[in-house]
Amino acid sequence: MASDGGIVHLRPILPSDGEALLRFHESLSERTRYLRFFGPYPRIPPRDLERFTVVDHRSRVAFICLLGDEIIAVGRYEGLPGDGGPGGTEGTAGIDSAEVAFVARDTHQGRGLGSILLEHLAAAARENGLRRFEAEVLVENHAMVRVFRQAGYQVSREFADGVLHLEFDIDPTEKSLAVRDSREQRAEARSVHNALHPTSVAVIGASTDPSKIGHAVFANLLRGNFTGPVYPVNSEARSVRGVRAYPSVTDIPDDVDLAVVAVPAAGVDEVMDSCLAKGVKALVVVSSGFADSGADGSGAQRRLVEEARAHGMRVIGPNALGVANTDPEVRLNATLAPTLPGRGRVGFFSQSGALGIAILAAARGRGLGLSTFVSAGNRADLSGNDLLQYWQTDPATDVVLLYLETFGNPRKFGRLARRLARTKPIVAVKSGRHSAPIPAHAEVSTPIDDASVKVLFEQAGVIRVETLSELFDTALLLAYQPLPDGPRTAVVGNSTALGLLVTDGLLDSGLDPAGPAVDVGTAASPGEFAAAVSAAVHSDECDALVAVFVPPIAIPGAEYARALREAVAGSGKPVVAVFLAVEGVPAELALPGPDGSPGPGSVPSFPSPERAVAALARVSRYARWRSRPVGEFVTPAGIDLDRARALVATLPEGRLDDESAVALLDCFGIPLTAFRRVRGADAAAAAADELGYPVAIKAVGDRWRHRTDLVGVRLDIGTAPGVRRAVEDLVALTGDDEVYVQRMAPKGLSCVLEVVEDPSFGSLLSFGLSGVATELLGDRAFRVVPVSDQDAAALVRGPRAAPLLAGYRGSEPTDLDALEQIVLRVGKIAEELPEVRSLALDPVLASAQGVFVTGARVVLGPAPSRDDGGPRRLG
Repeated sequence: MASDGGIVHLRPILPSDGEALLRFHESLSERTRYLRFFGPYPRIPPRDLERFTVVDHRSRVAFICLLGDEIIAVGRYEGLPGDGGPGGTEGTAGIDSAEVAFVARDTHQGRGLGSILLEHLAAAARENGLRRFEAEVLVENHAMVRVFRQAGYQVSREFADGVLHLEFDIDPTEKSLAVRDSREQRAEARSVHNALHPTSVAVIGASTDPSKIGHAVFANLLRGNFTGPVYPVNSEARSVRGVRAYPSVTDIPDDVDLAVVAVPAAGVDEVMDSCLAKGVKALVVVSSGFADSGADGSGAQRRLVEEARAHGMRVIGPNALGVANTDPEVRLNATLAPTLPGRGRVGFFSQSGALGIAILAAARGRGLGLSTFVSAGNRADLSGNDLLQYWQTDPATDVVLLYLETFGNPRKFGRLARRLARTKPIVAVKSGRHSAPIPAHAEVSTPIDDASVKVLFEQAGVIRVETLSELFDTALLLAYQPLPDGPRTAVVGNSTALGLLVTDGLLDSGLDPAGPAVDVGTAASPGEFAAAVSAAVHSDECDALVAVFVPPIAIPGAEYARALREAVAGSGKPVVAVFLAVEGVPAELALPGPDGSPGPGSVPSFPSPERAVAALARVSRYARWRSRPVGEFVTPAGIDLDRARALVATLPEGRLDDESAVALLDCFGIPLTAFRRVRGADAAAAAADELGYPVAIKAVGDRWRHRTDLVGVRLDIGTAPGVRRAVEDLVALTGDDEVYVQRMAPKGLSCVLEVVEDPSFGSLLSFGLSGVATELLGDRAFRVVPVSDQDAAALVRGPRAAPLLAGYRGSEPTDLDALEQIVLRVGKIAEELPEVRSLALDPVLASAQGVFVTGARVVLGPAPSRDDGGPRRLG
């Protein structure tokens, strides 16, 4: 290191022995905090990875990586003198770039530490107003050069005297965000994998009393034939169910991967200490008495999680039902449920422990096999988001089911669900639609309006259902049948009445009947029924089939069920059956898997036509969403973010004046139709002459301009005398001689595009057509920020009145592409400037000639908390 004018130069970046690393460490302030790594996987950032504060001031930040108590790597940046541009903030005035360096022990080279340090240093630098990193690396240090290249930034290089000088902007790029997300996914998936694939389990609180939950969990592990050793921990018993017991988990002679805690909440602190000393990777806390019991319990729960995260341990619960994995290589039933469903390819996350046993029993009764099951209870640590990360790359899971009561991080849920749903369907029940979160979840959840939940699920491709019954109906179809290629649905049965009910249901659900329902008659044999089914399902005019059947008295219904299963085998089209009073997958409709449980190709049966059609309609809508192109998060041309950020930094909170609003919108390429704000008739006439006729004259107050009867607006004025008369009319109406004079935009449909503040997401985009009927019926479409090009297209086509924009009944269609561009630009405002708490473009006139914004309102305020960007702060 060299010093020049008070700036520390960190060059070159070299592999290091321990002494060099310690010298680098000792040059840092004592205020530095640490990145801790545990276990044999320092490549994977653990759950407790925490981003630090600055070392001395905002132009100098350092991170230290520890493995246990050993320092294994250090990263640091030092601010360099800049041009004093808009990037400078408090503590970084005149600084817009920094020199970055890393040092790592030789034994930990190549394990991803440099990539992690760079990610966190770049995030800290951006927060502190820096825009660029520089580094000097010896040309032979290929590993460090590769770190910079693979981070996803556009790196420029210069070579001199055996040293490479690298420079790159640290603003996130599509590639750098993909690198970040991939690393995050691997880390979280690995931590969940440890909990679901333990090689050994200890039950702390395993009791000899069959009425105790500790006894139940231990017995279920044994009954489920877990493939590893199970250790009961009980200080007062020599054995539990014939298995030697240990006084403490630390007394167990072998390693313990997973510990199930079934002791009273008051004793969990002592249990945690022993588990940490033992090196347990994950805890399942089935005990209650934490946040579910009041303030004292909430404090105990926080201490539990903080201690676990400080040592790289995951916690499921407290108040959890447990975890299960049906993989024959694992056979884990660490739950309070005595029996599990058969093996399948469905992953299930339940936030409710109380409902868990009923959920598992319902799945088993319906013939729905599971791959893994997690009941998170109070969800103090491990959440549904973690499970989404795990299931994304889990080869044993094809369908994901969620029972949610709250959201921890809705923005992150949306990002993860959108990615996962592209390959694996997600079906979710969200309870508490009309109530606040229960106290046990209040500390780890974000209140979210049900309308926002609806938007979030739609945008992410999540299949939302209202009840557990609907959840299982949909899951059975997804688990055993393929997705439909379209909405055309054939109906075959032996009852005209049932056929009509199904046809009505198809039309009500947005599906298309593939011709009239085929009625084979009540006297048809199993062969005749199968022939009709086969002809329908193999028709080129059919995308799906509903088979309805009332068993005749003379012939057992089982023969017809077997005939149906054989007739549709290999068709590649989804088939649902309505064998009245039969629910789930009966043996006659099942194609057994390796363990005898129903496998792919099994035909689910529903007890009523309505439920069968509703399930098929949900799956069809999901298939349609999945077939759409993957949206791109594009940045429209002509956006100047630096100028916008600098402008916002100088503006006071509250509603912006006209000049500031116009300037801000101009930074994002959104022009307002030219206008002047003047006083008196003469000034208005002069302004009209300057702008060019025809013009509109508008009252200044919102109460006059935004009324649906347009009482405060005069349009299409083509002469100076007409301007004067319009001003006099408005003065008489409002008592104020100040007016807007605005050049008339081409006539078009009036629309409203808004950024709406949401407590959970920070902001939503809202779009609708103007008018009393629209406002009265709440005909608005919404999208969560950020918005892709596909989101923008869906938003402007979302309102029920949207067909008017496309040329309803022969009218000239509007320029929808231009409207989508406006949506993308407004979306960028909401995404990049969280200080913009609300924004309304009203009215936006859409026509064949383009889209013209004639009014805007912008309100600034404190930026809301957004915890889904950059490296995770996990403390």
